[in-house]
Amino acid sequence: MPSITLKAVEKWFGDAQVIKGVDLAIEEGEFVIFVGPSGCGKSTLLRMIAGLEETSRGQILIGDRDATAEPPSKRGLAMVFQSYALYPHMSVRDNVGFPLKSAGLPKTEIDAKVGEAARVLKLDAYMDRRPKDLSGGQRQRVAIGRSIVRDPTAFLFDEPLSNLDAALRVEMRYEIAKLHQTLKSTMIYVTHDQVEAMTLADRIVVLEFGKVAQVGSPRQLYEKPANLFVAQFIGSPRMNVVDAAAAPQVDLPPRASAFGVRPEHITLVDAGTGRIDGIVDVLEYLGADTFVIVSCGAIGQLTVRVSGSTSLRPGDAVGLRFEDEHMHVFDAKGLSLSVHSS
Repeated sequence: MPSITLKAVEKWFGDAQVIKGVDLAIEEGEFVIFVGPSGCGKSTLLRMIAGLEETSRGQILIGDRDATAEPPSKRGLAMVFQSYALYPHMSVRDNVGFPLKSAGLPKTEIDAKVGEAARVLKLDAYMDRRPKDLSGGQRQRVAIGRSIVRDPTAFLFDEPLSNLDAALRVEMRYEIAKLHQTLKSTMIYVTHDQVEAMTLADRIVVLEFGKVAQVGSPRQLYEKPANLFVAQFIGSPRMNVVDAAAAPQVDLPPRASAFGVRPEHITLVDAGTGRIDGIVDVLEYLGADTFVIVSCGAIGQLTVRVSGSTSLRPGDAVGLRFEDEHMHVFDAKGLSLSVHSS
């Protein structure tokens, strides 16, 4: 399972550049997730690694081998798509074993590999069923099983859970996490769902308009975002961001243009006793948490996460308290500053 390295890769469609010089090193056995808004280039970048899209400039290395010009069949990678792409007339057993049968492997070897994939993915009870008799989650497991039997260099997942309902997505997140622990294979995964990224990834690559905005562990990106884009993209609800000029009562470094505070780092107190005052606008009760949306005049609306329920009601006057250690400060270019910088 060699590493995968991207060196200044670019992708152009005519005059439009969609991947703008990406450098990235993915270690052997690592689970890396590409995230970003629609149109940021995450699926295009994955398809370039797979060989499904031509690389306009730069290099893609698999181990020490330059695979930039290699066709998909020579790269030794397995791709799992959003659509399951199963053969409807075949049983689960035949779907999983199809790549091996096409490669001309002997039946005993096919049966052994298919049986091991079924065991890992808990598909033993469904091997004689057809895809139409399976749930969405089971179909996706079959698609993954079809990749496992090939013993690939790495697994590439392109939004594999987006067709599933919320409950199945949670179940399949667990299944994919366990699969990575079991196989210890290199996995590259594309999603627009930051919950998937935060719960599955060893490292997250945040893409913005075809460029890498930041690479790091989920905790690094959450606690130390490199810029305003990452700060607001990672985290749900998103980080509250306030223009420095709208909050002169908050002491900030000279170069600060804005500051941000996550909803869970704000405490609601009596009006006049916090750093900012406001009026409760909307309450969103979610059971374990309540999101309190507070209108703060020129500052705008700020969201506060409150554990459990609250006795507050729309129209109540409140103060918002937060500490310097929980503030994220940004300059005029949106780059992160230390709150203690001068």
